[in-house]
Amino acid sequence: MKILVNDGISASGIQALENKGFEVINTKVAQEQLENYINDHAIDAITAGNTTQVRQELIDACPSIKLIACLGTEMDNIDVDYAIDNGVHVVNSEDASATSIAELVFAHLFGMVRFLHQSNREMPLEGDMRFNALKKQYSQGTELRGKTLGIIGFDTVGQEVAKTAIALGMEVIATDVEIDNATITIPFFDGQSVDFFIETETIDNLLSKSDFITLHLPAQEGYVIETSLFDKMKNGVGIINTSHGGILNEVDLVNAIDSGKVKYAGLDVFESQPRPEIQLLMNPEISMTPHIGASTVEAQDRAGIEVANKIIELLSE
Repeated sequence: MKILVNDGISASGIQALENKGFEVINTKVAQEQLENYINDHAIDAITAGNTTQVRQELIDACPSIKLIACLGTEMDNIDVDYAIDNGVHVVNSEDASATSIAELVFAHLFGMVRFLHQSNREMPLEGDMRFNALKKQYSQGTELRGKTLGIIGFDTVGQEVAKTAIALGMEVIATDVEIDNATITIPFFDGQSVDFFIETETIDNLLSKSDFITLHLPAQEGYVIETSLFDKMKNGVGIINTSHGGILNEVDLVNAIDSGKVKYAGLDVFESQPRPEIQLLMNPEISMTPHIGASTVEAQDRAGIEVANKIIELLSE
């Protein structure tokens, strides 16, 4: 069987497929040429990342396709239900990026509470002339230890965030519409581990008690966090979104920053990707990354192996 790796898969994933006798075509085909390429080469499966669209029209036009694989958890670029209804398997890597996303959450948190996102802008410009002034300006940082982290969405990623938070000495409050509780196992370098049992709480309780809030939710029809919920948060709260653009009302976020309700904000995803609003890009209070939560070498390697194993399981003859 032929697998078109249109959006990259790790070398270990390719090796796993080839070891099972699959022909892996590791090339990038432009979207407008995809239909012809798939039909001309009788492609059986395709990997589709953020840059490849697998919509109803492509599925209808390419009857050889038996499986669509997404390297990540987000499948907004695939007509998943239509594919499944038409007998096409759709798989993704569900857990591979949990550690990477969790670490990015804390990269934002550590950076924000010590104003790194601001000082990294100012030091190259004025560090030689205003060193002492900048030192004074950024000398009111805070520590994460002892603070309360609210986790909205307690799936695999949310639980991974909880591990790091607990290890740092933070208190964790979690909320989830489906998960009532979870046992968080924190492993250490020498083989020891510690278990923590966490029961999820109401979102109102989380909002009122959390010093920092991080979002780990699937895509939603509308906003989850907007003015009515900002009003329930502590003054000076910090908020991180690494899950989906569109679940956090960015206009309301900017207003909450201006009012002082929100002191820290970190965004890895945006409503208008790939062109975030200028009001966000120019706001010195916001720590920003360009949707890189799952983009580490280790996560991509795990994702490649996970997807390869699913392809092998479903398509091996």
